[in-house]
Amino acid sequence: MSDIWLNKINWSDDGLVQVVAQEANSKKVLMVAWMNREALKLTVETSEAHYWSRSRKKLWHKGEESGHVQKVKEIHLDCDEDVLLLAVEQVGGISCHTGRHNCFFNKFENGQWVVDAPVIKSPGEIYKK
Repeated sequence: MSDIWLNKINWSDDGLVQVVAQEANSKKVLMVAWMNREALKLTVETSEAHYWSRSRKKLWHKGEESGHVQKVKEIHLDCDEDVLLLAVEQVGGISCHTGRHNCFFNKFENGQWVVDAPVIKSPGEIYKK
């Protein structure tokens, strides 16, 4: 497959595009991450989410350590062509490195942040390193 389709995306100056991962069935937003061209190509080729870690400055296959991969069902590009939406099946039901279902577990309530989602599995059990 030609890489011409990648040129439609308005990549940031550092070669990244923001990505929202949404659970295909529930429509719940699981996480927000970044991709570079290589991560997006790998995602399309494997049908599993690959991202660019800005902190580690490297590619990562979601679930490579935890087993909680994201099987990609659909990929959408927004109207400004600078944000991707992935509809995914979240294997194992955990997308957050904290062991929660999603990364948006801090809810602003009465002037403070409150944790509103339980830990499904402790990070110590998930990450053996």
